[in-house]
Amino acid sequence: MIEFKKVSMQFSDECYAVQSVDLEIQKGEFFVLIGPSGSGKTTTLKMINRLISSTEGEIYIKGQKISEYDMYELRWDIGYVLQQIALFPHMTIEENIAVVPELKQWSRNETNQRVDELMLMVGLDPAMYRHRKPAELSGGQQQRVGVARALAADPEIVLMDEPFSALDPLTREKLQDDLLDLQRRIQKTIVFVTHDMQEAMKLGDRICVMNEGKVVQIGRPEELVQHPANAFVQEFVSGAARHVGHQAFELEILAQPIAHEALLPYEAVSADAPLDEVLSQLAKHEELAVEKNGERIGLVNRQAVIQYLADSPKERGESHE
Repeated sequence: MIEFKKVSMQFSDECYAVQSVDLEIQKGEFFVLIGPSGSGKTTTLKMINRLISSTEGEIYIKGQKISEYDMYELRWDIGYVLQQIALFPHMTIEENIAVVPELKQWSRNETNQRVDELMLMVGLDPAMYRHRKPAELSGGQQQRVGVARALAADPEIVLMDEPFSALDPLTREKLQDDLLDLQRRIQKTIVFVTHDMQEAMKLGDRICVMNEGKVVQIGRPEELVQHPANAFVQEFVSGAARHVGHQAFELEILAQPIAHEALLPYEAVSADAPLDEVLSQLAKHEELAVEKNGERIGLVNRQAVIQYLADSPKERGESHE
């Protein structure tokens, strides 16, 4: 579907943002680019829709050089989701989603049907949200609109540049789950940039680890964990590897004691539940009862888990490209 052949992007005689990249992304694949700040992952992504031009080598989409496509048609046919979301603030949600279909001169009826379809697909009720402005939505809701807008013209390829990194952990977890569910249904070719290896492990069919503008290793998540190409990859994936086996964290410490009677209406989670399960449940419920040895020992809420994550040692790079 997408192929890089000896692709480089050179800023100056001695400075490469990307150097001699060879990779192939299959149709329908969720392909993740990851690496520390300055590794070239965002530059690699942006070269696919020619937001940045390569200085050496060739990029192909469906066997055709991207330089042979009309640049505007190329971009209209590739969905793009940014970390900054970048919705048009003066436009309604409906108008934001309809931008590319209107540029492609779809009929009004066809566009309206597509807007409704996409809003439902990303979990936003059209009757409630289509006439609102972006400022009236939460960050997570705005990012859902960003995903809907990227899918509006039914592109085969969707590029996603750290789309969830600015969101709180619980919202990010929920959107990751929803994106995986959406991908199972629509089977787009997704190229996703992140600096968070745990996110990459969760989402990616394959992961491309980059460093200093070069591809270090490409493989399935379990391959990177079990067979890292070198010490750099081993160190980069080590934090996320601890979560692959669903290692438990100490939820009991976060539970606030409360009278047993008051716990009855709450959904419950085991005190030894792994972090990903707790996050998934808290995406659906504001508070959870914590159970140990068959008894409910306390309550845990979103704020407590967010604080726990904020206070925990970071297991990912903190800089952005």
